[in-house]
Amino acid sequence: MTNIIRTAAAIVALVAVISIGAFFYLTREIAAPSVAVEDSVEQLATSDTSEIVFRISQGDSQAEYTINEVLNGADKTVVGTTTEVAGDILLNLSDLSQSEIGEISINARTFATDDDRRDNSVARFILQSESDANEFITFQPTSMSALPESAAVGDTLEFQVTGDLSIAGVTQVVTFNVTATLEAENQLLGTAETAVNYADFNLTIPDVPFVASVEDQVVLTLDFVANAVTTSA
Repeated sequence: MTNIIRTAAAIVALVAVISIGAFFYLTREIAAPSVAVEDSVEQLATSDTSEIVFRISQGDSQAEYTINEVLNGADKTVVGTTTEVAGDILLNLSDLSQSEIGEISINARTFATDDDRRDNSVARFILQSESDANEFITFQPTSMSALPESAAVGDTLEFQVTGDLSIAGVTQVVTFNVTATLEAENQLLGTAETAVNYADFNLTIPDVPFVASVEDQVVLTLDFVANAVTTSA
């Protein structure tokens, strides 16, 4: 009987050690960004004097996701934000059809909500961003529509940008609705927004008892300030 008790105690202790180790592993801080987000995108450069490259300013810009859920029996809107976003916009003000938007990159490890545990869960289990291949959410524009022929300082433009959005290793074609204002000769302000079904990107929301339901769609928004680059990149 003594040997049985000792064996049982050893098994309980081993399970406890494994459980504690698993808890600390799963709740540890998410990995830090491997590189600066601006180094994850190719910079654009002008080819003639009629073109201006505007570069997204991290300190003044923000990418966010918004999703609605039922948490502990109450409706809740979850908003995750990050300033780790980069990309270039090339404008030809005299002929906007010649304008170009470069790849937009967001570090998926850096989204923050009002709960650190949620942030770790989103980064680790949903966006799978600890994998180097999934560290960045990227959007590669392929076309723009509804642009006017030209623009001047003070003009506000509303148009659409379609391209390839890649999240956690899955790429889908999406269209962002964009509103942008040429605030000054050297500054462009704007907002880009779209709604996607997270299932389209094979994203799975963890099943936890205190979250009763999560909406199928996620709203992705980029509020950006882009400043003119004074020299070719």
